[in-house]
Amino acid sequence: MSSQAATGHQPADSRRWWALAVIAIAQLMIVLDITIVNIALPSAQKDLGISDADRQWVITAYTLAFGGLLLLGGRLGDLFGRKRVFTIGLLGFALASAIGGAASGPEMLFGARALQGAFGALLAPSALGLLSTTFSDPKERSTAFGIFGAIAGGGAAIGLILGGLLTEYLNWRWCLFVNTPIAIGAAFAAFSVLTRDHIGKGTRVKLDLPGALLGCGGLLAIVFGTSEAVTRGWGDWLVLGSLLLGVALLALFVLVEKRTPHALLPLHIVAERNRGGGALSVGLAMVGMFGLFLFLTYYLQVIKGFSPVMSGVSFLPMTAAIVIASTGFAARLMTRIPSRNLIGPGLLLAAAGMAWLTQMKVSSPWAGMVLPAELLLGFGMGLVFMPSMSLATLGVAPNEAGAASATINSAQQVGGSFGTALLNTIAASATASWLATRIASDPGVRAQGAVHGYVVATWVAMGILLLAALIAFVMIDHRPAPGEATGATGGATDATAATAAAETPAGADAQTAAQRQRAP
Repeated sequence: MSSQAATGHQPADSRRWWALAVIAIAQLMIVLDITIVNIALPSAQKDLGISDADRQWVITAYTLAFGGLLLLGGRLGDLFGRKRVFTIGLLGFALASAIGGAASGPEMLFGARALQGAFGALLAPSALGLLSTTFSDPKERSTAFGIFGAIAGGGAAIGLILGGLLTEYLNWRWCLFVNTPIAIGAAFAAFSVLTRDHIGKGTRVKLDLPGALLGCGGLLAIVFGTSEAVTRGWGDWLVLGSLLLGVALLALFVLVEKRTPHALLPLHIVAERNRGGGALSVGLAMVGMFGLFLFLTYYLQVIKGFSPVMSGVSFLPMTAAIVIASTGFAARLMTRIPSRNLIGPGLLLAAAGMAWLTQMKVSSPWAGMVLPAELLLGFGMGLVFMPSMSLATLGVAPNEAGAASATINSAQQVGGSFGTALLNTIAASATASWLATRIASDPGVRAQGAVHGYVVATWVAMGILLLAALIAFVMIDHRPAPGEATGATGGATDATAATAAAETPAGADAQTAAQRQRAP
């Protein structure tokens, strides 16, 4: 019996719905942050003089810190109390957002984004834990998680529109400044309405600081080496040294996690073929999807001349396709057919969307080129996220459900970090090579060179999605239990609501909520 279940005999807190509002605001802020900054990125790059090779760090710094520290953030909540960690996360996010908005140069902006990701890693698991302990009644819990998931999914669309409005009518800096008053207000509200959760010393989980340092350091070294290859080349000593250092640190991370009794990532969680296959498939999918979102933003605003607002609106069909595929198809089919029969075809559909984009040209119309690709990508990924998140806690002990859920969320964020760096490097290198033999001073030629780079990177992204589909078909062999289709109505409903969070660039924390609710 889990600790969540144990709370079922406690009297309901009269302030629990206010608590839900505070938690939901924090979740909304986390989810919309990447989409809102993506839309503002072209303006920020121009204002601060960020190079094409370094622009990806605005995204990567956030996702890498978030994904690398997510497991540690959950442990800190277990150690010091989720209310305390949640409040600190909000205040830290507010400070980091203010620093980012006031950035006077690229390095200051990159550092602020990394801080945002670090404090986001405190917020996300604490929010889920607080939601689980605040609502003990099954009916209320279902409603709360449904609202939480719907807000997470809506955050993508809100971020796209809000980012465009703030950038176009105010300044790109307000896409960061806007978080500060929201986070401060939510922190004061959290102090008032959230129930203090005291963690006794005898029940505290020890921190795996060596694992956190090795894991995050290894990922950072690999992403740094990949990004530096744009200007230095893949054979440069700094690039090769960073990549080798990253691999060595990750190898040490595995050795440490095997031996520590309080591992951040219990290796048996990902060693099981269904959980490992699901995490690997989603992580590889994010490698392609995060980079694509970056390229499409630049294609629409820089090449096609879309305003920030129109650029944001143009991404809404993909978000809608994800939600429709998740709620209308995946949530209903995942209890009836083998998981690989959703994840594999979903990845193939997404790869087809990438293949469509490889025909992109400067003169391509949005309705004829971008829109069909968005629909294919969105529908495909909508089929992938739901069963993958369901597999995340398959057969996991109740006391490890949180770590298992955080693992697949980390796979998403880390995959996004590496994908943004890798595909940006490939695109920038391909553009530079193409322009080297042409008249680069001609604006039309530069536009063609940029699109050529996007297309080359899209081919690579398509190949990565095909590899993810192959892994899903080979590794995942889970079949729904007899009677699951009729006996899992409640769980499916909760998961359906949470699926909305599976928008491409912002992660899927709400699916974790669904899994925690369904954990025994």
